[in-house]
Amino acid sequence: MCDDPRCTHAMPFTAPTRPSLSRRALLGAGAAAAFAGGVAGFSATGVAPAIAQQAAARPNAIGPDAALKRLVDGNARYVGNAMENRDFSAGRVARASAQYPIAGLVSCADSRVAPEYAFDQGPGELFVVRVAGNFVDDHGLASLEYGVAVLGLPLIMVLGHSGCGAVDATMKTIKDKTVLPGHLPLLIEAIRPAIETAEKTKAANPLDAAIAENVRYNVRRLVEAKPIVAEAVTKGTVKVVGAVYDIATGKVAMV
Repeated sequence: MCDDPRCTHAMPFTAPTRPSLSRRALLGAGAAAAFAGGVAGFSATGVAPAIAQQAAARPNAIGPDAALKRLVDGNARYVGNAMENRDFSAGRVARASAQYPIAGLVSCADSRVAPEYAFDQGPGELFVVRVAGNFVDDHGLASLEYGVAVLGLPLIMVLGHSGCGAVDATMKTIKDKTVLPGHLPLLIEAIRPAIETAEKTKAANPLDAAIAENVRYNVRRLVEAKPIVAEAVTKGTVKVVGAVYDIATGKVAMV
């Protein structure tokens, strides 16, 4: 479980002297300003009354516990082979104009892990950040901040899975002091803190312990991620939880 009481089950630009802006540049600048304004309004001054009224009317304007229940119930349907979401073309036109995800997920890139299936959620209902080892780096955090500040996510889940190859490889690399090629060392360094903590427990199954600890470690990182996510957690508008998906059974267990 996360030890933090707030979490439960846990560029400079130099303009030319005489600028000449194309239509594309103007549109791009407008979009950037709108995005920046939305984030700034959330983190600095809170949601303005007009924006708050609009947000309250969103389909994902539900509490964190309600969002978590939808995921838990969806996983039960998935495990029982009683999924409700089978026609993924339904609502396609409506989704073209906006998205209202009920949860953000930090999921492993493992091809056997499919969050929309595992939680029986349709397109547009999950905002998923995927990377081998389901850890939070600066890029993933920025995406989740966008999800919280702009899309109104009420819930973020860090989802590990059984037999995670990235965690297993990190354990072996640390033990054997192997030097990996390319950018693989970046994965190792991101997962290393959780491995080192798990090793201290002397667990009977070191891999399972490391997978669970990797989830807990990244839950803590999100809970403490200032200013956007941490402030939302403090206000109670967002909850961060951790879970592990069992590939063989399809069951998701909270950690």
